[in-house]
Order: sequence, then C-alpha cells, then structure tokens
Amino acid sequence: MSVVEITAPLATLENISRLLELDNKVKLAGIDVDGILRGKLVSKKKFLSIAKDGFGFCSVVFGWDMHDRTYFKELTISNKENGYRDLIAVPDLSSYRRIPWENDVPFFLVSFFDPDTRAPVSACPRGLLRAAVAKLENAGYKAMAGAEYEFYQFRAPPDATGPEQNSSSTALFLKKNSADTLPSITEGMFGYSLTRPVHNQEYYYSIFDTCQAFRYVVKSLGSKHGITPAFMAKPREGLPGNSGHMHISIVSDTGKNAFFREEPDPSAPYPDLVHLSDLGRQFLAGLLTGLPDMMPIFGPTINSYKRLVENYWAPVTVSWGLEHRAASIRLIAPPTASPKATRFEVRLPGADANPHFVLATVVALGWRGVEKKLEIPIPPLGEGGDIGGVRDKGVRLAKNLKDANEMFMREGSVAREVFGDDFVDHFGGTREHEVMLWQEAVTDWEVRRYIETV
Repeated sequence: MSVVEITAPLATLENISRLLELDNKVKLAGIDVDGILRGKLVSKKKFLSIAKDGFGFCSVVFGWDMHDRTYFKELTISNKENGYRDLIAVPDLSSYRRIPWENDVPFFLVSFFDPDTRAPVSACPRGLLRAAVAKLENAGYKAMAGAEYEFYQFRAPPDATGPEQNSSSTALFLKKNSADTLPSITEGMFGYSLTRPVHNQEYYYSIFDTCQAFRYVVKSLGSKHGITPAFMAKPREGLPGNSGHMHISIVSDTGKNAFFREEPDPSAPYPDLVHLSDLGRQFLAGLLTGLPDMMPIFGPTINSYKRLVENYWAPVTVSWGLEHRAASIRLIAPPTASPKATRFEVRLPGADANPHFVLATVVALGWRGVEKKLEIPIPPLGEGGDIGGVRDKGVRLAKNLKDANEMFMREGSVAREVFGDDFVDHFGGTREHEVMLWQEAVTDWEVRRYIETV
C-alpha cells in the first residue's frame, strides 16, 4: 500500500476530511487472530460520522476460523450466549493509506474494543501489540522492527466458468485436484536470481512499488496477474519452507540504539556478546527463556511444524548466536553490522504467523527479561552447526501444534504471565480448534499409503 505520511498529532479528523475531499467511499479493516484482514466498505459520510467514536463490528470475526467455521469450543469474546454481539471498532486515523490497485480508495485500520468497558479486546492483534510497546515507552524507549517474509508463487488455473485466473479459481482447482499439480510460476530452485523476475516483471515490480509489509498487497496483486502467492509455512514437500523472520531493536527517546555497547566488553561471558549492552543481554535472556511457551504464536498452524524440522534452514531449538542462521535468535551486531543497526532477528516465525502477535510477543518477552534482569541461560551455537540441526543439543522446541499449545495454555506459563489469561484462553482455544480439525481430517497421504495394504 502507498503510505501517506501523517504523524499521530496531525492525524486529526479535520485533516483527514480534507484528504478525503474528492472521495465517496472508504475501506476499513481490522485484523483477526490469524492475521487476516476483516473489513467493510462504507460511504465517506458514514466514515466521517463514526471516525471518532467507532462503530459496531460483529464479534464473530473472533468466533470463527480462517474459513468462517465457528470454533467447536465457545470462547468468551464471541459466542451463542452473548449473541455474537457487536464489538466497537475504532478507526486509527494515523493508519491512512490509499490502495493503488483499487483506484486509490482510502483505507484505515481499526482496533477492537469491548462495548461495555471500552477496554481493548484481549485478542485484538493491534491492541496486544500496543500494550506490549507501552511498557517500553513508559521506560523511555521505543521499539523498531522489520518483517522479512518469504512466499511461494503458483500459477492460478483458469476458472472453470471462464478464463479468469485468481485465488478463487485456485481454491476451486484444489477441490478437484492434488496440490502437487498446482504449477509454480517458474520451475526449479534459483536463489537470488535477477533473471527470473524478468519473466513476470509487471507483477514483481508492482509489488515492490506498493508493498508496505502487508500480505494483503501480494495476495491482491497476485490475483490480478493470475498468480496465487502462498504464505503457508511449508507449501511443498522436500523444499524449504516460508519464514517470517522478525528483526527488532530498542532505541532511546533520542534515537540511540539501546542494544549497542559503546566500549567492547573484555569480560563478556561469551565472545558473541562483546558489543551487546546489558539491556540487550537481558532482552535476549527474556526471549530465550520464553520461546518454548510461545510457540503457537510463532507457529500457529498445523502446517507450521512441517517447516520447523531438522536440516531445512529453520531453527528447532532454543538457541542464539552472533550472525548464526541456524539459531532461533540471530544477534546482528558489529563487526558485521553498524552500531545503529544492532538488533535481534527472531527466526522462528513462519510466513503464516500473525505479525502483530509475533511482534507483541518479541517485545513482551524481551522486556520481561529487562524487568527481571534475567541472565542468558545457554551459550551461543558453536561454529559449524548444521542449519536447523540439533548438534548443540539445545532445548528442542515443540514438534507439533498440539504440544506447543499445551505448553502455551498450561497454568503458570510465560504466556499467561506476559499476556494474561483472557488472551491465552482465547487464542489457545482457537488453536485447539485447528488441532481438532486436523485430527478429524483424512489426508491424501493416508489414503494412498493404506487403502490397499491394510
């Protein structure tokens, strides 16, 4: 999406009204627990009337899954007992964008609030992230972050009723055909290629020119070009999966990087830490001690754990290291990075993870380490460790969503400590739903393997 620079103090209703002077409609969307945009198209008149105090938005977006199937277990935010009542959706005026592939229609993100208390809804991704960041801001710091997403791209087959190619035709195709028959837009592996994008130049450059780290951009533009982008963690057997690495640093109110140590520390417990500040070490300790309890955030789907396996360029243990891509937490610091670029890359999340939840978790875990002055519990990964291997015998993270969610939801988990019971019970309940659907499913692999031989 194209970004219009409106800082928070300037994002007034009066200024927004002027920006919308020639428009007659506005698009609004909030984010559900799966990171999917759920929204409405309203008239400009309607938008201006609800921009300050918000409007009713059906709570069912927190009561059903990514395919609009209500959760098997009644959760507190939206259920039969409360009649799937409305929440209050309040537009964030500072999120103003225009969507270039939809004739520049104005767009705003919304946050969800309880209609009785006006408190943020516990499972609202933007609210959870806002609460996590507020703790840093109260201490005089700000969080800086960057998302690094990977995705596969498949050629969308023509719709059976016409020549149009889009994500809907792909879904229809997959109802009748094996996923293995869905063609890639280019064949084979060719990392860092400069020639492959030439074959689909208009598509690639459209993404480059408009994308602001929103999967919505890629999916929408892909649909226009007859391409189905796949952000699944592991869309193809035998190939590496799609990561959703998150880079994060903390800066002071003056913009100074708080992770960088001005003078190298000759007494650092490990050579990897000589340029990392005390605050940075505590932040790292908070991440490492909290990772096992937060795996459903980083790997929210059944498919997530097909990526998190040994020897496929994805971390599987609680681990860290300076410029080490086999680690769950990669420290990026001098001498390979500039002091102002000192940061952590959290390499656990897949491209299927909700980025708001991931960032909220990284900030909350790291700041927990700072508040508790935690010490780094394990040494860094040794040199020569296999990518995604367990050579260094670190704590093995959960191998599937069921085990991960049980850790997340258990009494006394770090998740409950940093996010509270309301969020954990809701999000954990949604993951129980995913596990149940998977346990009920009969896959092609099972039928092919057992139909004749057992």
